[in-house]
Amino acid sequence: MKRSILMLCVLVLGGCRNSGERPLVIGSKNFTEQVVLAELMAQHLESKLGTQVQRRANLGGTLICHEAVRSGQIDMYIEYTGTALTAVLHADPSSDAVEVLRRVREGYDRQFGLEVGEPLGFDNSFAIVIRGDDAQRSNVRTLSQAAAVASQWRPGFGYEFMERPDGYAGLVSTYGLKFAAAPRLMDLGLLYRALEEKQVDIVAGNATDGIISARGFVVLQDDKRYFPPYEAVPIVNRQAFKRQPALEGALKAIAGQITAEEMRRLNYAVDGEHQDVKEVVRNFLAAKKL
Repeated sequence: MKRSILMLCVLVLGGCRNSGERPLVIGSKNFTEQVVLAELMAQHLESKLGTQVQRRANLGGTLICHEAVRSGQIDMYIEYTGTALTAVLHADPSSDAVEVLRRVREGYDRQFGLEVGEPLGFDNSFAIVIRGDDAQRSNVRTLSQAAAVASQWRPGFGYEFMERPDGYAGLVSTYGLKFAAAPRLMDLGLLYRALEEKQVDIVAGNATDGIISARGFVVLQDDKRYFPPYEAVPIVNRQAFKRQPALEGALKAIAGQITAEEMRRLNYAVDGEHQDVKEVVRNFLAAKKL
């Protein structure tokens, strides 16, 4: 009997210990760059912390990931400062990257008790994209110039872009854009295919989408600086720092290490060349000696 009780205590204590040591969980939104960044952060932290990291990629949009990190279902994900400012904090946009980061940090601390880490090094602003031959034929390179020919174009946008305060409504108001038809709503992963197949003529993508240059698409310059800066930053539930005291240093080690061009190459390797995301990230981290 005593032996059985002893064994039970060992099992219970062991179970308590293991449950208290749950691995870090990294989530992502549901598009290629986010999946790449989740894998990149996971591999980096596994190397630096010597512990397993769980991946929960493709969770959904901004607010789903925000609620997941806020509630502790995930420990972190990568957000963009402009998105955090306007879509989460519902604050007025700004074109000053330093000011935006400061306001996001203060807002996330005050309202949610979440930590906003150092920027990873690139800014992934919205990119309004057209086909290269259309840009050449119409001699359009800026969004201001696009206003003169937009009535000939059929737009295609993601659901989130249509709803967010720094999205569609403000864009058409700022530049006086009037299109040939109401925007066609579609998943982000289908936008460029629809553009290439001429189902639509103008889409809202991201500045680091690798397929843009690979397909000869043109990003229209945001000459009135409508879009706020979108620096990529880790959003972290502070309970994670208590479980992993070395986490703060590991996050600082990757700050500023990813350029926009490197992010485009990573995205295209996965999205355009269909390489395995784990292998792409592994090679990148090795080349950067991270």
